[in-house]
Amino acid sequence: MLVRDWLKTWLDTRVTVRASTLRSYQAICANHLVPYLGAVPLATLGTRQVEAMLAGVRRHSAVWGRPVTDATVQRIHATLRTALNAAVREQLIETNPAKAVRLPRVRRPLAVVWTPDRIAEWQVTGERPTVAVWTAGQTAVFLAGIREHRLYAAFHLIALRGLRRGEAAGLRWCDLDLDSATMFVTHQVQMVGGWVVQCQPKTPTSRRVVALDRTTVAVLRRHRIRQHTEHERSGIAPSGFVFTTTAGTPLTGDRLMRVFLKLLDASGLPPVRLHDLRHGAASLALQAGADLKVVQDQLGHSSIVTTADIYVSVLPEVARKAAEHTAALVLKAGRLVPGTRRIRRVDKPDHSRAHRGTVNRGRRARGNQAPTAVQQGRSVEHRDDGPEPMTSAV
Repeated sequence: MLVRDWLKTWLDTRVTVRASTLRSYQAICANHLVPYLGAVPLATLGTRQVEAMLAGVRRHSAVWGRPVTDATVQRIHATLRTALNAAVREQLIETNPAKAVRLPRVRRPLAVVWTPDRIAEWQVTGERPTVAVWTAGQTAVFLAGIREHRLYAAFHLIALRGLRRGEAAGLRWCDLDLDSATMFVTHQVQMVGGWVVQCQPKTPTSRRVVALDRTTVAVLRRHRIRQHTEHERSGIAPSGFVFTTTAGTPLTGDRLMRVFLKLLDASGLPPVRLHDLRHGAASLALQAGADLKVVQDQLGHSSIVTTADIYVSVLPEVARKAAEHTAALVLKAGRLVPGTRRIRRVDKPDHSRAHRGTVNRGRRARGNQAPTAVQQGRSVEHRDDGPEPMTSAV
């Protein structure tokens, strides 16, 4: 059996994977694995041949001017390793030659903010970060500019609540409880074989309950009225989906992305991807003081480590607040240590004529008062911000 024969058999038996995963397997097999390894007998496939295949992918893509990323190489290797693991279970080969291949570690890209300096650099060089998010002000400008668009509610929901594009496209009215300001993410919509189909979310933890703010609830209520008016005017039967085409059919994530790119070009804002609006929702939640665990549940991440790796240092404001709180904590602790004194604030003297007159009048008034306890030679307790030791007058 040749490698290409086994890959075809393996793909035909992938009935439990998600449709998008299967499409990824098929594309990797057709574009990379079969051209390089298809004619190799499965039983003789070795680690060196796998390494040569991955090196060839890098060289070939570089020649065409589209070098593959380390993440793409990781996906190609993972697909082959999964297929060969199945061959081991079928006892077609004894060991998996892809397991011994060492690949460079892929670091998860950090989300960075479009600061003025970064915008200026992008305008001059065209360089843009892998994952870039808008500030709160930039997000507000974009949403204000598209407020009259028929899909405004979809982009508002992604930008503030962090839905994936497939989750937003697959949202149904029965998944919303606007009276209790709650949204249930139970599935997503994908294009499979030219058809729009509903499927499970990306991970088990992607099935989640998301709280809605009052502004988002109001936006969704207005969107429902607008959609109802559209359907009545066109004589379209409701499909049950929150976001649809003008013909009333369900949207896809790709359709949402194309609409977003057109709106982005017209906005004049620095470029972000539609998925970056999801990153921005997490970043803004952290800036507003949300706990990292709350952000993880909002996004549906399987691990809080994933949330921390991407977003924990995304906004300068968050880092500055943390620095100020840390400094305040240390200074407060220092004031409580025995033997230390609080630094008193000394106001600058006022040399104005009115102030001198007030001081002189106060001195004359004190001259007519009875002697103080110190003047009489008695001990007195001095208090400033805290108790001081008892002192005796000399």
